[in-house]
Amino acid sequence: MRVPVISANNIPLMPTKPSRARRWIKTGIAIGKFNKLGIFYVQLTCVPSDTQTQEIVIGLDPGKMFSGVAVQSQKYTLQMLHLVLPFKTIKDRMKQRSMMRRGRRGRRINRKLSFSKRSHRQARFDNRRSSKLPPSIRANKDLEYRTITLLCEIYPVKTIVIEEVEARGNKSFSPVMVGQRYQINRLSELTNVELKKGWEASNLRQYLGLHKEKSDKSLQIPETHAVDAVTLACSEFVKYQTWNDIKNHGASWVGNVTITNAQFTILRRPPISRRQLHLMVPSKGGNRRKYGGTTTRHGFRKGDFVEATQGKKTFFGWVSGDTEKQVSVSDCNWKRLGQCTAKKVRLIKRYTGLIVLSTRKMFNLTTSSH
Repeated sequence: MRVPVISANNIPLMPTKPSRARRWIKTGIAIGKFNKLGIFYVQLTCVPSDTQTQEIVIGLDPGKMFSGVAVQSQKYTLQMLHLVLPFKTIKDRMKQRSMMRRGRRGRRINRKLSFSKRSHRQARFDNRRSSKLPPSIRANKDLEYRTITLLCEIYPVKTIVIEEVEARGNKSFSPVMVGQRYQINRLSELTNVELKKGWEASNLRQYLGLHKEKSDKSLQIPETHAVDAVTLACSEFVKYQTWNDIKNHGASWVGNVTITNAQFTILRRPPISRRQLHLMVPSKGGNRRKYGGTTTRHGFRKGDFVEATQGKKTFFGWVSGDTEKQVSVSDCNWKRLGQCTAKKVRLIKRYTGLIVLSTRKMFNLTTSSH
C-alpha cells in the first residue's frame, strides 16, 4: 500500500509508505486529507527534497453499465475503482421527459382551431446534427472523466491506457464510437493517451495470471472490471515483442511489473431527480407539488453523507428525501434505510455529486508477480 503525496503547490509527487506518512503528519511536515473519491493523501507543508517521479499509469476499461479504473506503477498497484455508470437511469429519464413534453404540448394546443391558427412554434435550432452524442453516453463519459481527473490531482500520471472499442457499420454514427472519440480528445488534454485492443489486454491478463469474473459482470468486485483496468495499466511495463535471430525468430513478453494489494472503491452518481416544473399529470387548481431537486426543508441536501439515529439504531447513509419533520436516509444503492427526525440527523460530508463506497480492506488480484 502507498499513500499519495502532493506538494504545498498541489503538484503530485511519488506515493510514500503509510508509516512515513504518519511520521510526517506527527511532526507537522504534512497534513492528511481526503479527496472526493475517498482516497487518503498527504500534502506537504514544506519544500520537498526531491520532485522526480517514476512512471505511473491509469488504466481505463470503459463499458456501457460498468467501467473499471486502476492506477499502477511498476512496483505497486495503487488504486482500483469500479464505476456504476448512470446509463440506464439517464435513458429512462430521457424517455419520461419526452412523454411529459408530448403531453404538455397536447394540452397547450387548441385543436378546435384551424392548423394555421394553432399555437405551434417554429423550430429554434437544427437538431439533426451528425455525430450527436446521446445524453446517456455523455453521462457515462463524464463520470469516467471526473474520476480520472481526481486521480491525476494526487498521482503524477504519465500515461492513460484505454481499451479501444470497434463498432461495426458506419462508425461516424455509432454512439459508442462517438463517445470514445469524445473521451479520448478530453483525456489527451490531461496527459498522454494510448489505446489497446481487447485481445491484447486478454493475452496480457492471461500472462499475468489474473482471474476475470465473466459469469456475472454486475458483481461489484475487482475481478469483474477493475482487473481489466489493472491489465491495461500494466501494458506500459510488460510488452509483447517479436525478435529475429540468424537461424530462428519468435516473440516473447519483455519487461516486469508487480501487482500488489490495493484499495478497492465502488463509485456511482446519486440518482437524484431534477426539479420538475411540469409533472406528468397536471394538478388541480394549478398548484404544482414539489418534485425533484436537491434541497430539503431541514438544511440538508440530497446526497449529503450523514449519521442518523432511529430509536436505538444508528446508521450512516446519504440523504435521499424529506417530509415535513423527517429526513429519508438511503444506502449506497439508494435503498432507504429509514426516515429519521431531522434533529437526530448529523451532517458528516456535503454532497459532492458522487456516492463513494470505499472498502477499508485491501484486495489482491493475484498472488504471482512477474
